[in-house]
Amino acid sequence: MGIPVGPGAVPGAGSGGWGRGVVLRPADPPTLLAHGIGSQHDLPISPFYAFAGAFTALFVSFLALGLLWSSSRFRGDRSGLALPAALERIADAPATRTALRGLGLTAALAVLLSLLLGPDDPGRNPAPGAVYVLLWVGLVPASLLLGPVWRLLNPLRTLYRLSRRLPRARRHAHAPLPARLGQWPAAAALFGFTWLELAAPDPASTTTLLTALTGYAAVQLALAARFGERWFADADAFEAYSALLARVSPLGRRSDGRLVLRNPFHGLDATPERPGLVATVCVLLGSTAYDGYSDAPSWINTLQTSPLGRTPTATLGLLASIALVATLYCLCAAATRLVCGPHPGPLTAFAHSLVPIALGYLIAHDFSLLVTEGPRTVSMALGTDNAPEPMPALGPGGLAALQVVAVVTGHVLGVIAAHDRSVRLFPPARAVAGQLPLLTLMIVYTIGGIGLLLN
Repeated sequence: MGIPVGPGAVPGAGSGGWGRGVVLRPADPPTLLAHGIGSQHDLPISPFYAFAGAFTALFVSFLALGLLWSSSRFRGDRSGLALPAALERIADAPATRTALRGLGLTAALAVLLSLLLGPDDPGRNPAPGAVYVLLWVGLVPASLLLGPVWRLLNPLRTLYRLSRRLPRARRHAHAPLPARLGQWPAAAALFGFTWLELAAPDPASTTTLLTALTGYAAVQLALAARFGERWFADADAFEAYSALLARVSPLGRRSDGRLVLRNPFHGLDATPERPGLVATVCVLLGSTAYDGYSDAPSWINTLQTSPLGRTPTATLGLLASIALVATLYCLCAAATRLVCGPHPGPLTAFAHSLVPIALGYLIAHDFSLLVTEGPRTVSMALGTDNAPEPMPALGPGGLAALQVVAVVTGHVLGVIAAHDRSVRLFPPARAVAGQLPLLTLMIVYTIGGIGLLLN
């Protein structure tokens, strides 16, 4: 998600002018933010060692789990060490919740004013950075550390609650949400945002952002008026995104409502198996994969020469990437069912194991962006954008190592989560064999993930 900044900045050709890849500044050489490790010809680490290390980690973890892990150990939302009652009271206090809602609404109004009154230049207007960096990328560490924080900050929830205080709104009865709808609206909303970021024409334009955000807010509030506040949990792109990532947070809620510290695997195991869950995770994985490929010279040339035009071609590429991720997962689920026999929810049973993989990709692609462009966006919002440019947190070698480790670690965590679910669902004689399709899927995803980092 690289940001074209400064007067005369040249947008990345492969990502609709915003993308997470190349940032060009006037009179400066190209700076690689998200990928950060240069081209395959001058990598600071060997591609051979990157792939060999990844395969070794996956195979060793798979064999160790098959030999040493014969029964399910994760207990979902029944586990966790309760935090002190005083700390929980502070976290749940109406004053705390009101302050967080006020903070979210204030930030949203500040972005809106910047879009309305600020210059149409992402180098001088903090609004694009606030949306694409502080919100989208910043939700990753925030949700990992604090849980599903966007549920508390979401300005649309706050506006809905304020609207419910009107006398006419109090008399309005809400329609029930169809159970079969599940998280499909959130998957669609996530696709819409990733399309805006990666495929839309001029996504950093204030006009584009203002139109997209106000249209999104109007639709969300209108449907919440019909279905009630629960609509946001099932359909808001950022709430679904934050809630999924928060499944790997050490901070969570037990089934009795207590605020607890827990093994992140327990939270991951508690991921609700609902319609649309697979689609939501596949949108995250597929859009990140497309983002990684969008800076490849071959794809940039395709965009520039396609008779369809850049935006339709980029849209088809994004759809194809998501469809590929989803198809591979569905084939894996079908193979697991073939090996182990029928089991309930063949698609959703192992969908939670994709969450740490998506997290690993997000960290690999967006870490450098957050630590370089995040502070610059804050400085711009505070009127101190003449401050010195922030230095990269890691050198090329360190960033390359972080990216490969993030991708591999995400897959290893996915293998562990899938193994625990497998030994719970299947007889011991079939549990390990039933994971072979999942292991194959993890290997394919790993090859693709590291390959995209090396392109």
